[in-house]
This record gives sequence, C-alpha cells and structure tokens, in this order.
Amino acid sequence: MTQRGAPRIFISAAEPSADLHGAGLVHALLSRYPNARIEALGGPHLRRAGATIRYPMEGLAAFGVVEVVTKIRAHFRLLRALQEDFRVGRYDLLVLIDYPGFHLRVAEAAHRVGTKVLYYIAPQLWAWRPERARRLAAAVDRLAVVLPFERDFFEGLGLRSEYVGHPLVDRTAPLPRDRARAQLGIPEASRVLGIFPGSRTQEIRRLWRPFRDAAQQLLKEGSCDRVLVAGTAEGVYPDPGPLEILRKDPVTLFSAADAALDKSGTTTLEAALAGTPMVVAYKVHRVSWAVFQRLRTVRWVSLVNLVADREIVPEVLQERASAAELAAQVRPLLDPGNPQTVAQREGLALVRDRLGAPGASNRVVDLVDDLLEGGE
Repeated sequence: MTQRGAPRIFISAAEPSADLHGAGLVHALLSRYPNARIEALGGPHLRRAGATIRYPMEGLAAFGVVEVVTKIRAHFRLLRALQEDFRVGRYDLLVLIDYPGFHLRVAEAAHRVGTKVLYYIAPQLWAWRPERARRLAAAVDRLAVVLPFERDFFEGLGLRSEYVGHPLVDRTAPLPRDRARAQLGIPEASRVLGIFPGSRTQEIRRLWRPFRDAAQQLLKEGSCDRVLVAGTAEGVYPDPGPLEILRKDPVTLFSAADAALDKSGTTTLEAALAGTPMVVAYKVHRVSWAVFQRLRTVRWVSLVNLVADREIVPEVLQERASAAELAAQVRPLLDPGNPQTVAQREGLALVRDRLGAPGASNRVVDLVDDLLEGGE
C-alpha cells in the first residue's frame, strides 16, 4: 500500500535519451515527494538526479528488428527480474520512458499484478506498429505524450492520454551563438559544421564513415572551415583526420554550428530548439529497413518533419546516406543567405512553437499524483 508522501516508484529508462529525460522527472518527483523511494533501470543522469539504479541500462539499447535480436537474452533476464519485483508488490507505480518493444512487455507484467503504469514519452507505434497500440492501451493506466499529434491517435484507441509538452524545452535554453562560440574557441567568421552521429554504438558504426567522409569533402572544397563532432565518452570514431571530436554536452555545439549533419532522433529536436539548419540521416540493417518500409504508416522519419507535418529538413536514409549525397544536401545550408537555409530556419521556428511550453516534468508528476491517489 502506498504510504502517503513516500511512494515506491520504479522508472525504466533503457537508453541515453530516456535516462536524460527521466532525470528531470526524478527532480520533479522528489520536489513533490521528498520521501519517495525511486529505483530505476537507467544510467548516470538518473543516478545524479537521486534515483537508485537497480538495473544499469548499459548494453540494452537497440533499434531495428535485427539489432534487437542481439539483445534478447539481456532483455529476457531483466524482464524476469522485474516480473518478480511486481509480483511481490515492491512498487506502487511503474513509469516507463520510450523504448517500446521491451517496455510493452514490462507494462503487461506490471498490469497483471495490479501495479499502476504510467508511460512517459509514448512509443512511436503510430509510425510502424499501430496494431501494438491496442496492447499498450490494455496494459497502461495513463500515457504522457510529448508530441502534439500523438494524443488524438492514442485517445482514439481508448487510452487516456495527456499532452505534457516536450522535456527538451525544460532544459537550459540554447546559448546565444556568440557565447557558444566563445566557449568552444570558434572565431565568429568561421563556418562550422556540427556532426551528430548518435549515442548508440550501432548508430555510430553505421553513420560515422559517411558522415566523416562528407565532412572531409566539405572541408577540402572550402564549404566550411571547421568540423566539430559531438562524441560520446566511449564512442569510437576511426580516422577523423581534421575533424575535431568533442566529448561533452552537445547542446553548445548546436548553438555554435552554422549547419548540422544529424542522425534521426531526439537530437533533431535539440537542433530545432537551437535554430540550427540540418540534414537528417539514418541507417539500420537492411532487413530491419525492409521490415520498417513494409510497416511504416508515416511519410517522414525525422521528428522535426513529423511535428511540422511537412518537410522542413532533408531526410537521407539507408542506401542514400552516402558521403556524396550527404555533402550535397549540407552544402547549401552552410551559406546563411541561401534560400534553403532561410526557409529551413523559418520552419524550425514553427517546430519550436509546437513543442509546447516548459514544465513537462511537473505535468507528468500531476499524472503521478492522480494515479497514486487511485485515479484511473
């Protein structure tokens, strides 16, 4: 039974972006429930925010049918451990953050024994697995969505949903260009390309070579003066040549760059918030791509285009993501006066408006209040 003011909450964040967004939620939860016991599947951001990491997230994240197969054993072991936690009544509330395939099974396990389930950052089932949304609706008590069009989709399936705004808006506002450049030691006149190859090992392995080669071509021809790469602490970036690897928070680089070459995902919204023109790319195993192409129900892949409901940024996907094609798409964006650059900046302003007002984490805690007090 929930002890008033001291709920027992488990947060599941199985990949870096979920770990980051979960940290904001932990801060908001502890502000409202200072005596809460918050345990987690997560990483360093959740730990620093005050959660006890019961299950480390390292080595779990994967995207794509083939890629997920390599993680099945780890997922199965973790699912069995969580099933036992739910069976013995260890938690009053389960909060799941993104990561759809595994989290759907976790939600069902919790639901079977009566543990309340809140899903934060809805899995993008509307994009390629809408049939799974009905399973989700049966296993989840409340859904907190962060993209404006998602509420109608899930409400149509009978799942009570709330649009809470995007947690990225709650982060520190992007630095002005001059301050960002001063922090990174970049002269004002330099034309800078930012490279964002992702945080997962699989993403970096597939995207690094075409990103690197495109950037080196743009440097060689004089389209830009410097290329800075948003690297992770453990990421491996072979033969970077003149490209500079920055192993720190990428937000400053978004503000400092004239244009970005960005893998599809949450980082595209970070670029939009900074107003940085970009080209979006992604590559997965060819079998995963074939499955996605058969099942996809949306026209675009990038979140920027989905939020805008029109093409704002170029999407260079799968076999098209060659160095030559990426360089051709990025080249005009390095010129601030180019009509493509001007049009994209206008579109990014629209996306920023649609991401909602600050306060997403506090609005999620309002949903937690309702569920802990017995709301359906």
